Amino acid sequence: MSRVEELTGAAREGRGGVLVLRGEAGIGKTALLEHAGRAASGFRTVRACGSQYEQELPFAALHQLCVPMLPHLADLADRHGESLRTAFGLVPGEPDVFRIGLATLELLACAARERPLLCLIDDAQWLDAESSKVLGFLARRVTCEPVAMMFALRPPDGTPDGQDGQDGPDRGSGELDELPALYVGGLCDADARTLLAARSHTVLDDQVRQRILAEARGNPLALLELPGAGGFAPPDTPSVPTRIERGFRSRLAGLPDGVRLLLTVASADPTGDPGLLWPAARRLDLDPATSGAAAAATGLIEFSTRVRFCHPLARSAVYRAATAEQRGTAHRVLAEATDPVVDPDRRAWHRAQACTGPDEDVAAELERSARRARARGGVVAAAAFLERAAALSLDTGRRTERTLTAVRANLDAGATATAVELLTTVEHAALDELQRARAESLRGRIAFVRHNDGDGPMFMLRAARRLAGPDPERSRDCFLDALEMSLVVGRAAGVMDLVLAAARSAAPAPRGPDVLDALIRLDADGHRAAVPLLRKALDGDGAPLWTRRPALAAMLATELWDPHTHTAISEWLMKTGRESGSPLVLRLGLAQTASGAVFRGDLGRARAAIAEEEAIADAIGGPPVTYHRLHLAALRGRRQPALELFEEVTEAATVRGSGQLIANTHWAAAVLHNGLADYPAALAAARRATAHGDLFLAGISLPELVEAAVRCGEREAAATALESLTERTEAGGTLSGLGVAAYARGLVTGVEDHYREAVEHLEKSPMVPYRARAHLLYGEWLRRAGRRRDCRRHLRTAHELLSDAGVEAFARRAADELRATGERAPGRSGPAYDQLTAQEMYIARLVATGATSKEVAARLFLSPRTVDAHLRNLFRKLGITSRRHLRDHPALGDLGGQGEHP
Repeated sequence: MSRVEELTGAAREGRGGVLVLRGEAGIGKTALLEHAGRAASGFRTVRACGSQYEQELPFAALHQLCVPMLPHLADLADRHGESLRTAFGLVPGEPDVFRIGLATLELLACAARERPLLCLIDDAQWLDAESSKVLGFLARRVTCEPVAMMFALRPPDGTPDGQDGQDGPDRGSGELDELPALYVGGLCDADARTLLAARSHTVLDDQVRQRILAEARGNPLALLELPGAGGFAPPDTPSVPTRIERGFRSRLAGLPDGVRLLLTVASADPTGDPGLLWPAARRLDLDPATSGAAAAATGLIEFSTRVRFCHPLARSAVYRAATAEQRGTAHRVLAEATDPVVDPDRRAWHRAQACTGPDEDVAAELERSARRARARGGVVAAAAFLERAAALSLDTGRRTERTLTAVRANLDAGATATAVELLTTVEHAALDELQRARAESLRGRIAFVRHNDGDGPMFMLRAARRLAGPDPERSRDCFLDALEMSLVVGRAAGVMDLVLAAARSAAPAPRGPDVLDALIRLDADGHRAAVPLLRKALDGDGAPLWTRRPALAAMLATELWDPHTHTAISEWLMKTGRESGSPLVLRLGLAQTASGAVFRGDLGRARAAIAEEEAIADAIGGPPVTYHRLHLAALRGRRQPALELFEEVTEAATVRGSGQLIANTHWAAAVLHNGLADYPAALAAARRATAHGDLFLAGISLPELVEAAVRCGEREAAATALESLTERTEAGGTLSGLGVAAYARGLVTGVEDHYREAVEHLEKSPMVPYRARAHLLYGEWLRRAGRRRDCRRHLRTAHELLSDAGVEAFARRAADELRATGERAPGRSGPAYDQLTAQEMYIARLVATGATSKEVAARLFLSPRTVDAHLRNLFRKLGITSRRHLRDHPALGDLGGQGEHP
């Protein structure tokens, strides 16, 4: 009880929180929720309950929770109100699923203005996927609101729980993982005996009493129900929940058929809506007064403003006790009583459950429900509807089409195992060539998601070959899909070479050479031959490549050492992601923005972009993107944190089969160690990064290899790397690439003009860290040539640029070189933004451009109160007192591109 009181006490003071009650069925979780509701004086209480029969309906549980607060919709920002109305089916449209969480957070904040809010969510193990995501999102963001959230969660059958009554890390509950949890244990022996004696209406001998106490294991519901479920069960009795369900079923014995049927109808409708139950009952000629009274007398059910069973196990016991015919009848009358305009999807689902065989009309209705569910962001619901539609399809061709569509929907929903199972059902069907190709491409996506190394690209390759005749253009797309998958798997796996070899047989592109042809030419003939095609592919025929394949386009821009095109890609991704609300596009845009900022030396902006990307990842329940964090750690140059990150990423990438991410880590390690002047380690990392010729990574790793090899005295390795770098940069023709190649040439040749050329080219490049490194290397060469006076200017410039950017390891190298000339490097405390967390940095930069707390909250999926709390912290850290002091504060650097408000 003390944890519950702490939770509500903190919420009363404006410090919101969450508690997940975990424990087996009947252990008392619901009783604790009810106690919290009674004990929270002065709170407004709202409730929701998960239902195993509603898990496929998107936002079903969230709607339950929000119904009492819907009058506050008018108080929300227009787009938030519209998102919730669309999610709940009140208006047509396509809501942005991951913004529904922010809209709900604003709704809770509005409801909690007058008095604190207590949200009680029972049976959270049965929440629909969309509600679970939103509620998990809310639970992590109410810390600055007068809102307390409590979940009751039953672990999966057979899963051991934590020690009774002790805190522990939540697990096995999806979106509720990592939230504060309390394991609810059974009663002690003395309390169990007291409860059994007080509530048992039968006289029990000692042997029966001991058996019940042993079997109940302190479970209060078991102690109440087991005496009526039979005390002399054989030793191999089923688990306690099953025994309890049997006890509930025993109450059905002797009931009139009409009463049992009414209970079955009620168990088949998890909404508990009397306005649905009684019209359905009248269709069965059941009298609400007499049948309802008899049903209530069992103690299983309560009829009020809401129809409620005494326990979730009672509902499942009643439903399972009914015959298949009775359940079908219940669903049929519920479908007939459901308004087809107001709630077409629930009606379709009841109709499907009522079917005893194939029914094309119901299958088509389920297909329409799947389209509506997908439009509302309910990919899990869409998959369930399509799967049932396929099962009800009489026509073999339609069943195959619906099954393949259901496979893709399950993949989109993350249900890979279900997708595999469904796909096996059509393996031996009479598929036409297009369907076989579609099945192969789905196998490819499944294998890729499962990280089965080369399997994904190879399946996609088979699809490309099958489509070569009937659909040459789609065949080329599949070849390109296979190539993109191969890039992620990494060149080391050898798959990319197989795909490229096979892609040479593809039919010609209808409008002349495209990106597939460019990649084939790059592999076969090198950069000088391929760069014109790559440039043409990036520009596109009518639309740039990044409007269709942005990740590939970003790789090609980096391969060409073209920061300006990379910036254009990042800006397009950001604009498109903001306008469309697509979390996938926006996260990719933020990751590319962060990487581009690192290469430009704006580490503050990189940290801000990373903070926003992590906020979106958290909002949609996915892991954050990794590679841009590697880029930041590499340039920042802090040995221990960087090495820990590299180790963590390498371990995860190895498990996932992501060779490209591993190559990213090798490049990052090479940069880090060159900055730290640990050249043997840098050389080893650079060799690993360039070994397999991964697109863009091998190219940007070559300068690191040249520098490390020269410092280690391996002149031949340095010369070979320089030759490859020169071919790439001369073909690309960008000032950035030419400048980097020039300072690498200076390292190998020792010719001063090469260093001068590097400084000249990079002076016009936005890639500040590389410009600074050109000055550093030139200054080092001049010092070793005994030209102290000349070297100091370049070393000072390098130190200033690197220090201001926060490129710490290389800045220390420049400082050491200056000291060697007899000049002390000017004391620099480092970027002021180091005092701020990444999230505070992002908030500060946006507020500095005039964004309001509400606008910042929309970007980071926080409440405005939380943003204000962060502002107070960062004001204290920066020694300022108001927003107007932020714009010119040195902690924020260049605010270019940050002025766009949500």
